[in-house]
Parts: sequence; structure tokens; C-alpha cells
Amino acid sequence: MESIDDILERARKKISVQEKTSGERHVLGADIGDPNCPICHGIGFIARDVPYGEPGFGKMDVCPCRKAKIEQEENEKLTQDSNLDSYSEMTFENFNVKGRGQIRQEYELCLKMARDHAQKFAKERKGWLLLTGNYGTGKTHLAAAIAKVALADHVANIFMPVPDLMDWLRASFTSPSLSYQDRFQQICTIPLLILDDLGSQSSTDWVQEKLYQILNYRYVNRLPTVITTNNTLKELDGRIASRLEDPSLVMKVVISAPDYRNPASNSLDLNTLSTLHLYRTRTFDTFDSRIRENLSEEASEQLSRAYQAAFSFAQNPAGWLIFAGSNGVGKTHLAAAIGNFRKQLMEEPMFVVVPDLLDHLRATFSPVSTTTFDIEFEKVKNAQLLILDHLDTACATPWAKEKLYQIVNYRYQAELPTVITTVLTIQEIDPNIRSRLIDFQICQIVQMFQVPMYSKNPGIDILPKRTKRAEGSGFRRIKP
Repeated sequence: MESIDDILERARKKISVQEKTSGERHVLGADIGDPNCPICHGIGFIARDVPYGEPGFGKMDVCPCRKAKIEQEENEKLTQDSNLDSYSEMTFENFNVKGRGQIRQEYELCLKMARDHAQKFAKERKGWLLLTGNYGTGKTHLAAAIAKVALADHVANIFMPVPDLMDWLRASFTSPSLSYQDRFQQICTIPLLILDDLGSQSSTDWVQEKLYQILNYRYVNRLPTVITTNNTLKELDGRIASRLEDPSLVMKVVISAPDYRNPASNSLDLNTLSTLHLYRTRTFDTFDSRIRENLSEEASEQLSRAYQAAFSFAQNPAGWLIFAGSNGVGKTHLAAAIGNFRKQLMEEPMFVVVPDLLDHLRATFSPVSTTTFDIEFEKVKNAQLLILDHLDTACATPWAKEKLYQIVNYRYQAELPTVITTVLTIQEIDPNIRSRLIDFQICQIVQMFQVPMYSKNPGIDILPKRTKRAEGSGFRRIKP
């Protein structure tokens, strides 16, 4: 009778002959272990030492002599499939939250928060992560870092710019090794799909349909997905955009920072319309309830209602909120607090002082302007949350009234969240604009006429109290 050692040796020689005959490594060749291994004697497997009748009886385990080799081959295949060769240097450790020059503190904070969200996703790999922002803000770096963490955890993933992914899918039509259907299924079902630069692909019907099918499959099956884009959701396919707006699945992170590749823009930042950074200290926590001023009961209630309305709107921006009142009653503070609250949630509200906005739009007609009126005007009209501070049409030119009406009317028709502050009464506002503001199904008007900033009582000095705020002078915010 042939001994077991002779059978194993004959099997090993047969495998070796198959490899030489085929001219390439036969699939069975991957199972060969170290010929000098005293445990498996080159077979690569060892039988489990369990009694007959046990579940593991007759089953084989991989020999320790080839485990490291298998892991290396698996990692090489994962890296090849993931397409990360060109992004090998992009890690969380070398993600620079300070950019390549001096940037404002709010930008550094935004980059830190984006990195933290990406690291959390890389660890948990649940749901979708959407990274949006301008060119050169680090979106691709964070996406590649997520892919590298997945590889370290031996999680199969595909990382590709969307145009390259579409080309890769097209190439399968003529591929002898992998059919189109197999590749399409691989993209749809891969444990982690990372699509870089969504929106940069050609907008042919075929491309749009394939992208929708891929993302819809992953949406329905809740498969971990990372998407980066320079576009707004309104610029994407409506079917895809609607899925990206699902807060139960998608974590949206807006990266508002200067271009890493253009350090000069870090300090100049000339094209930023929003001036919310100038009001970063105006938050709900720093809002002054003015309890030391002996305000009338009516004035105190009015101030409290204004705070409550602003805080509620900040938590769920829907419709319009208008603060009307004289100068110095806290309208701008509450409007800025709403913007800062949403910014902490990684959104990018646009805060503009109306006279400055009109000057900015006029400047686009200059021959030396680096942008166009249409581009800047569209930014304002389509802002995720628009805050118009100090709306005053009493002395506005016909051109200014027309532009303001176009902005207001567009956002009214599209029902986009909007906050407006004005020193005018509603009756004093231009009739065209007023007709939109008095639709109380959309707009909430908060009157603040009874709360002057400075008391007419010479015995009450408000300014010293404000100076002593940090010393515990008794000021406190109104609790929501």
C-alpha cells in the first residue's frame, strides 16, 4: 500500500509539472507551502487534530509556513484593485490642517472637523460620507486616507475618480478576463466604494445612467460609500442628488478652505462673498439678554421671542425669518448666530451685508474683475442658507431694487432658507420685495422695535457692563 508521504510527494510533483506546462502559475500552485517545512512538508495545509465525528474532522488549515505569503498576496491584490498606487502618500497623519500658508482660524477648524469626520468613517465604515468644497481643499486626500485604512483592515475597496471609473467600466466591453457584467457587479457590491470628483465626468446618457444604477444599488443596500465633489447638489443629476440629501444615510461635510495648490489665496481670499467670519464671536452663547437694563416687560418678552425664533430656525432652517427693528437691537447678532450654528454642522451659510453685496456685484462689471456678474449672482441666489443683513430699499437705485427682487423672488419660489434683517418697517420695504415677505406660510417676521440698545436713563451705563462681560457681570443668554 502507498504511504501517505508518497501520495503527498506525488501530488506535489504533479502540481509542479502543471505549473511548468501551463507557462504560468496554476491556481493550485498558490497552495504550495515551504518544501522544507517540517509541519506540512510543502503541501501548505495541515489536517486538524480532532476526533472522528467532531465538526472539524477531515478539514484542513493553512500551514503557518504560507500564511504570511497569502496575506502579502491578498494585500497586493487589494491594493491593485483599489487603485491607490498614485495616492500612497495621502494619509491622515500627513493631512495638513494649516494649509501651505497662513489661513484663518475658522478654515483650520473646518479642516480639523473634516479630518475627524473622515477618520470616524474610516474606522466605522457605516453609511455614506459626502465631502464637498472647492478645488484643492483636501477632499481627495481624505478620501484616499480612508481607502488606506480600509486596506490595512483587509477590506476590499475601489478608489477612483469618476471619469476613470467610467473608462474602466467601458473597457470591460472588450476585456478578455472580466466581463462587463462582472465588473459592473464588482463596483456595485464592493465593500467600500470611493468615488472621487463626482460631477467631473462627461454627461452622456450612458454615464449618467450607469452612475445612477451604481449609487442607487448602494443606496438601497446601505453599502459604505465615500463621494467627493466640487459641485453643489443642484448641479448633479437630480436622482443622485436626492439620495445624497438623505440625512439618515449621508454625512455631508463641507470643506470651506483656500486652495492648497494656491498658497497666495490663503491670505487674500478675495472671492469669498460671505463675511460670516467677521461675526464669528456672535453666537447664541454670547447673545446678551440685557437683564441688568431694567427693560420693560414688553421689551424683555420681545427680546426673548426673537432669541427663541432664531434658535429654532438655526436647528431646522426652513422657510424665511425676518428680523425688523431699529439699529442696535440685536438683529445682526441673532442672524450671525444662526449662520455660526449651521457652520458648526459643517454647512456653508452665506452671510452678506446688502450694501456690500450690491457693491460687489457692481464691481464684477469692471474690466479687471477676476469673476463675472453671473457667477457671483448665482452664488447668492443658490446659497444653501442666505443671510441678508441690513436690507434697506428706501434709497436704493432701480438697479439695486431689481437685483434684490430677483434674489428674493428666486429664493421665494425655490423655498430656500433665508434670513433677513432690516431697519425698515415691512410697509416701508419696496412693494415687489414686500409681497414675498408677507407670505406667512413661508415667512416669519420678528419685530424688535421696543428694545433700544442704549437706555435713555443717564443713570444706566451700558458700555461698562459689556466690557465686564468676561468678569461675570451678570449677563446671561436666554435659555432656549
